[in-house]
Amino acid sequence: MKETNRLISPSLLSADFGHLANEIEDINNSQAQYLHIDIMDGVFVPNISFGFPVLKYVAKLSTKPLDVHLMIVEPDKFVNEVKALGAEFMNVHYEACTHLHRSFQRIHDAGMKTGVTLNPHTPVELLEDIIDEANLVLLMSVNPGFGGQKFIENTYSKVERLRNMIDRHNSHTLIEVDGGVTPDNAGKLYKIGADILVAGSSVFNTPNRQEAINNILNAK
Repeated sequence: MKETNRLISPSLLSADFGHLANEIEDINNSQAQYLHIDIMDGVFVPNISFGFPVLKYVAKLSTKPLDVHLMIVEPDKFVNEVKALGAEFMNVHYEACTHLHRSFQRIHDAGMKTGVTLNPHTPVELLEDIIDEANLVLLMSVNPGFGGQKFIENTYSKVERLRNMIDRHNSHTLIEVDGGVTPDNAGKLYKIGADILVAGSSVFNTPNRQEAINNILNAK
């Protein structure tokens, strides 16, 4: 299996909110390709994160394209708000969308790229009939809602199965992995087919964010 491009999307959820502008500036000056934004509602996941007033400030400061991950019920209600941030990807959960194809249509009509996230228990095979419409598939490698969790080993198998599906369809869908990503597992994830790795604690809980990003991008 040919290794894909190595991309990284640092997760702002793990940043120091007391120095948010400085944290964003560090990412702006790094080799990261995206800035990952986790929006949580306390309903779909047992936590609450950012609201759109804060994210408008983040969007003004970030020079990296925004990779917006909505861990919320009824994400279709917020297409316009995500679009207003200038987001490149609007990523919704498979488990939260009764009509995923319709959700994708609304996202595309708003001029954004579509993303769909699968929780750890959700098989990748459920995407067989929608994979050609997805610009991005995000595989959760921890249970969503909190940072700093341990990587779920079954994710490797899911990445390989998803990569095989994408290749069968001759699709250009990107594979993203989120949760417990470190330099210790990043190399393998890239090699088996992941395109983008979301890294929170392993970037923002280090003294040098840019070095931490490089360590993931260059992991063996």
